[in-house]
Parts: sequence; structure tokens; C-alpha cells
Amino acid sequence: MVNYGLDLSGIELDLALPDLVAEGDELDALVSAEADWSKPTPAVGWTIAHQIAHLAAADANVLIAVRTPEAFDAVLKQAEAAGSQYADLDAAAGAAEPRSVLLERWRAGRAEVAAALRDLPRDHGFPWYGSQLTAALMVPLRLMETWAHGQDVFDTLGVARRPTDRLRHVAALGVVGRELSFHVAQLPVPAEPFRVELTGPDGQTWGWGPEDAAQRVRGSALDFCLRVTHRRSRARTDLTAIGDDAQKWLDIARVFL
Repeated sequence: MVNYGLDLSGIELDLALPDLVAEGDELDALVSAEADWSKPTPAVGWTIAHQIAHLAAADANVLIAVRTPEAFDAVLKQAEAAGSQYADLDAAAGAAEPRSVLLERWRAGRAEVAAALRDLPRDHGFPWYGSQLTAALMVPLRLMETWAHGQDVFDTLGVARRPTDRLRHVAALGVVGRELSFHVAQLPVPAEPFRVELTGPDGQTWGWGPEDAAQRVRGSALDFCLRVTHRRSRARTDLTAIGDDAQKWLDIARVFL
């Protein structure tokens, strides 16, 4: 993940951290009740074990970045050497562990991450992939990734997932990730402001951007989050767009590289 100017200055860390913990606990309850972690998920080549291993590996890297930032350079070099296979290799290594060992490692790691980010000064920077992050940004990023990979597991097991207000953190990342979306697509970043209006799980409207903006995106918060995390195609959402740039954004929207 690269920062590319993401600004989540409005995030309330005291509120976001409990949501991060709750997101992990919800996924934990699901996978703990599932004996067969070898089931393939929507991510090609990844089983349930791969999904959990990926989350555990990312948590371990967060702890390195926060606790021993000088050692994170070795993580970056490993990622550079592995190239596009980096995530696959890490996930495969973890998936090869016994289920009980991997589960306990993931549990311990995410608890340590929550504690470490809670104790970190809000504006204290630490290295990440291609950027410097703070706890105020890392917390929603970890929540987003937990939610997205959790969605893969929910889809695999055919379990209905009840949307919660925790989606607001994911949606906020999607909104501020607009510049990243155009950058990765190698398209000019629109100068015109956007208005995003999403319907939360409780029926309330979540809004970002000037109310009179000509470029507009509307729909359910759930569908927006599924779209920006690439868990659903645009055609499978209720999202609507007004304006050429808004239309293009929904086609290329993302929150990660």
C-alpha cells in the first residue's frame, strides 16, 4: 500500500481501534468454527488458511515497522526480491502451518498490533511500503484489509454477513483513495471535486465532498466498500455515478496497489 497523500485527519483513533479489534474478532469467530481451512476462496490459489496467513504476516510487518523501523528495510528488500509473488509466498508459508498454530499466531499478532498502535503518538511516523504512515492511517488500513479478506472467507463459506458501521472506515479509505485509483490506472487525476453519498447500514447517509459538486457517486456503503476493495465488480453493485470522471472512478476504484 502506498500513501499517495491519503488524509484521514478526521479519524478518531479512540473509535477506530475498537472497530479494528471487533473486525478481527468477527472473522475469528467465523474461522474458528470452520474445521476445513483448505477450502478455496475467491482469491485464485488462496484457501481460507492463505487468507488468515496473509493477515498474520501483515500484522507481523506492522510490528516491525512500529517497534524497530530500522529493520523494516529488510522487509522492503524481501518484498522487492519476490516482486508480484510476495503476498502469495508469505500466505503459502503461513498456510502450511497447522491450523491451530496459525490461528494462535494471528490472534496474538493482531492483539499486539492493536496495543502497539494504541500506544503510539498519533502523529508519529513509521515506514511502510513506499510511504511513511501514522497510527491514524494504519488502524483503518488494517481494518479495511481484515474486512476485505474476511469477505473472501464469508463468501467461501456461504455465510451472510451483517453490515456494521465499521464500514465507514473502509468507505473513508475508498473516498480518499480516489487519487490513488487514477494514479494506478495511469490516468490524469481529476481536478474537479467529487461528492460521495453512501447509505450506511442504519439508513443514515454518509457524505464526503462539496454538496454542490458536479461529479457524484451514490449507493450503499456496503457496495461501495465491496467495489473499492475489489470484492465485487461494479455491475454487481447498486452504485451510480454522475459525471464522466465519477463514472471512470467507479470503474477503476481501489484502496490498495
